[in-house]
Amino acid sequence: MENSKELRKWLDDMALPHPLVIAGPCSAETEEQVMKIAHQLKDSDVNYYRAGIWKPRTRPGNFEGVGAIGLKWLQKVKEETGLKTATEVANRNHVDLALEHDVDMLWIGARSTVSPFIVQEIADALEGTDKVVLVKNPVNPDLSLWLGAVERLHTANIKKLGVIHRGFSTYEKTKYRNIPEWQLAIELQTRFPDLPLINDPSHITGKRNMVFDVSQTALDLNFDGLMIETHFDPDNAWSDAAQQVTPDTLKQMFIDLKMRKETDLEAEYNSKLSNLRAQIDVIDNQLIDMLGKRMKVSDEIGKLKKQKNVAVLQTNRWNAILGNMILEGEERGLSEEFVLRMFKAIHQESINHQEKIINA
Repeated sequence: MENSKELRKWLDDMALPHPLVIAGPCSAETEEQVMKIAHQLKDSDVNYYRAGIWKPRTRPGNFEGVGAIGLKWLQKVKEETGLKTATEVANRNHVDLALEHDVDMLWIGARSTVSPFIVQEIADALEGTDKVVLVKNPVNPDLSLWLGAVERLHTANIKKLGVIHRGFSTYEKTKYRNIPEWQLAIELQTRFPDLPLINDPSHITGKRNMVFDVSQTALDLNFDGLMIETHFDPDNAWSDAAQQVTPDTLKQMFIDLKMRKETDLEAEYNSKLSNLRAQIDVIDNQLIDMLGKRMKVSDEIGKLKKQKNVAVLQTNRWNAILGNMILEGEERGLSEEFVLRMFKAIHQESINHQEKIINA
């Protein structure tokens, strides 16, 4: 698959004055719930109304979706509000039922993207469809796997394609439910700049109070749209309650989010500059996170040294680290002076941490 303007034709043809918006509840729960949210989103910037019909959870025993009956509710949404509809499919049966009920947009979930077998089954079932088909990133940060899923759909003569960045699973505890790994989405964007790229801040954050900031970062990085989970009573939602926002909150976000528009050469310059600065912000946050983790390891070293009554400063060890880092820095275009200054500061902070523990 090669980059082509044809990849984004379905999105350009919509001629939207704002980024694409896909919104609605994590799960369709009842007909009343689905319709109430849809009517609250009817006269807003929402372009596609999403609702999970089949919701296999990480562990069994939780609510796993209402099943095919929910597709009838989505049909009713379209009839009463005019909103286009969207849902996740994970196998051929899901695809057949979704097409039967005229769902406008289908997406492949993160757990399905990891399996070429599942993706191929879905691609075969959708071959030649004129529906929009989006691919969420796999749960693990693997760009080849992500693009491979898109390529299988492209090979099946599916013209209206796009991808959804929903973050990646990690064993570490972070402020995110799924760490963004923005650089991977940026790499995809660089390789396929015309493949529509949608951000899913709900699944990245897992917390409704973080959805706005992640959405703004995505727009600063020139993402083409947002998928945001929305519920009129988020705290009592049957799935993913903590990450859903109310329709009123969503509408206010549309007002507060800053959209980057390229209307002339100066605007194009500002847009590119904003994009690069957003990338810098992402990397800086990663640096701070890694330094914090490094100091936690230093704290553990300090505890061990205290137990054995060992001196904090180990000169031979420090010199060896410094020599290696200077060589590593040179390979990455960093000057020796910069590496020395940076690692001396890091080393001093590490000493301060250890001394505080030993002297406690």
